[in-house]
Amino acid sequence: MRICQVFSRRAFNIDSLVVSEGRTGAFSRMTIDISGSPEGFEQIIKQVNKLIDVIHCYEHTAANSVVREMLLVKILADKDERSSALQVIEHFAGKTVDLSPNSMIAMFTGTTSKLDAAVIMLEQFEVIETVRTGKVVMARGSQAT
Repeated sequence: MRICQVFSRRAFNIDSLVVSEGRTGAFSRMTIDISGSPEGFEQIIKQVNKLIDVIHCYEHTAANSVVREMLLVKILADKDERSSALQVIEHFAGKTVDLSPNSMIAMFTGTTSKLDAAVIMLEQFEVIETVRTGKVVMARGSQAT
């Protein structure tokens, strides 16, 4: 909560927050996707680094890291619509993870724009439900994440 307060005090919006177990299990990793004015961002990193429970805080950009999201979409698709739905799923390199006589669940991974495009294409079917993760990030090369 203290980390989130640092961002809100400086008028930055948290668009995505992903928390997972770290490599050793003794620590957690927080990946925070934010939007706001670039002025003051360096100050936020310094303030977060000063928090007692924080080991380190880094800024990662698309140029120096790999950024991905995951999307699950459940659609109604009877046997007549199924092949069309499978073509859309295949086009976006998705995977069918559940199939029933009247519905299917597809899983997609990729960039935000790719997942947005997949959702738009799947809207031609009746979308029952969508679940989307936040962004996960890993630094390229030997740089620490």
